[in-house]
Amino acid sequence: MMRCRNLASFVFFVLIASCLSADPAFYQSDGTPPQNAQITRLILKDGSFEPISQYSIENDRVRYFSTQRYVWEELPFSLIDWTATEQYARQATTESSSRMNEALAMASVAKKEEDARRPFVAPGLRLPSSEGVFLLDVYQSKSELNLLVQNEADLNKNMGGNILRGIFNPIASSKQNVELKGLHARIQSHDLAPAIFFPISAADPQADQDVVSPKDRFRIVQCENKKGKRIVAVYNIAIHGKVTQRAQYIEIKIEPVSEFWVKIAPLAPLKPGEYALVELDEKGTMNLFVWDFGADPTAPANPTIEMENPEKKAPVLIQKPRKKADS
Repeated sequence: MMRCRNLASFVFFVLIASCLSADPAFYQSDGTPPQNAQITRLILKDGSFEPISQYSIENDRVRYFSTQRYVWEELPFSLIDWTATEQYARQATTESSSRMNEALAMASVAKKEEDARRPFVAPGLRLPSSEGVFLLDVYQSKSELNLLVQNEADLNKNMGGNILRGIFNPIASSKQNVELKGLHARIQSHDLAPAIFFPISAADPQADQDVVSPKDRFRIVQCENKKGKRIVAVYNIAIHGKVTQRAQYIEIKIEPVSEFWVKIAPLAPLKPGEYALVELDEKGTMNLFVWDFGADPTAPANPTIEMENPEKKAPVLIQKPRKKADS
């Protein structure tokens, strides 16, 4: 019994389907065995069939290996409908080829999408497929990706909200700072010309997520260290209520990497210091949730990437107001 099972496994694994030709003198006048198709089924003249893996013709008998009973058996040559057998074999070969081509096409499409979702950003280094903002750094001559975690800035003494859309009180203060706690960001770029990769699909839960194009939507700001904090921007409020914004913006280039990612990079090497990637709305108003990082070639190694579930902690982005439904 074990020998039969082993033989069956071997037959299924290699899928042997050899057609051994016989002397034409032994063929009957009612047909000839197919020559160019893979035979996996012998169809009999009564309409039944025998599933096989290989066969041979010996005088007036056909010897075949049954893939149903896993034994060698024989049938009279005259009982087999060779025309139907050949037709089925050709049809099965065509269908198998069609299924293979379809599978290859689907695999090609899946690979293209995977390559778009996880493009190479350095030799042998791909972006993760999950959501996140990543900084490409070079540490000890090795390229590495670092996850930038969104950090909430304060408007002076926690007087602000998510986005600076409120009305400032010109009497209370003539200047308000957008501040980050601490003098240094969690992630430090050892490369003074880092690249930041930002996901542009499915990052915002709203379908109409883009309030402005990526070119006008993002900026890199050089922060100013002051009294143990990093100043991202300063808002000056005039007596009559006009608000102006001041920030040390760095010249950058934004270009698409794929349909799912854009690359944000400074045009010139950064000076050692602290920086933040900020998001602006169509009016130039800054989102208080920023992606902070530093530039320091002498900094120690960055912490290991800890992938967070984007569904549980998605980036806080500027939201485009939804249109109210007609009442």
